[in-house]
Amino acid sequence: MKRFGNSTHRIIQTISIILCVSFFSSTIQADTYIVGAQNIEYSPYYNFSSPHEKGLGWAILEAFSKHSGHQFIYLSMPVKRLQIELKKGNVDFVFPDNPRWNDHITHSVDKAYSLPLVDTFAVTLVKPENKGKGISFVSNLIIPDGFTPAKWKKQVNENTVYVIGVNSVYEGLSLLNKEKANAMDIEYNVAQRIIRRYPNIGEFTADLTLPFNTVSFSVSTLKHPDIIHELNTFLNSNSKTINEIKNKYGIEETKQLTQRLMKQQGLTKNVLWSAL
Repeated sequence: MKRFGNSTHRIIQTISIILCVSFFSSTIQADTYIVGAQNIEYSPYYNFSSPHEKGLGWAILEAFSKHSGHQFIYLSMPVKRLQIELKKGNVDFVFPDNPRWNDHITHSVDKAYSLPLVDTFAVTLVKPENKGKGISFVSNLIIPDGFTPAKWKKQVNENTVYVIGVNSVYEGLSLLNKEKANAMDIEYNVAQRIIRRYPNIGEFTADLTLPFNTVSFSVSTLKHPDIIHELNTFLNSNSKTINEIKNKYGIEETKQLTQRLMKQQGLTKNVLWSAL
């Protein structure tokens, strides 16, 4: 009787799966695509696990969807699985992506990247009292899991800097405030969003005498370069719409932001960090 019950349960499960797949397939049109996205909260740029507000990247893709008629389904998944699922064909696009990122799975001449949807500003955060102490001061560096501290490659390879991975920006800032590390490699606007939400988490400074750079967030694909071409045309032809979306999410242009931070910290160009 138990054996029969297990068999019946498996049959019911199989029928349920078939019905779900059939329903899902019938609701997806030929111009509907799956976008694989990182499953971490990286607001204001993206938070695809949210049922409602998914961030600036989502807003731009939705504007493109309205303009082109293409429909996008957003599938949130671990960072390390994105390129694997793209190669398998389980997702059509990946966001965010960048041709300069360390990707050994899908990086090839066949991979197409869009123009940047947005340029982000990756900085090194420290506690205010540690500002200006120099790169030799940093021995422990916090970074969100799935990200690569490219600006710190030399120090990491020489074992002068130890990387501490965290599951969230909040966790990283908490460790930095508790002096479990000397610095955190993080996007400026992302950090500011968390600091405003949790004012008791501590005070931090984007030390421009330490590594910083501009990082572009693009959309990538292996099978649909034609859609990437359409997206690029949309981005080039609708700058007003794109700027309105950026303003909505409080994104300040990197050049203006750099100048503002330099003025606040009393810095001149000759003391800014340089990779050279």
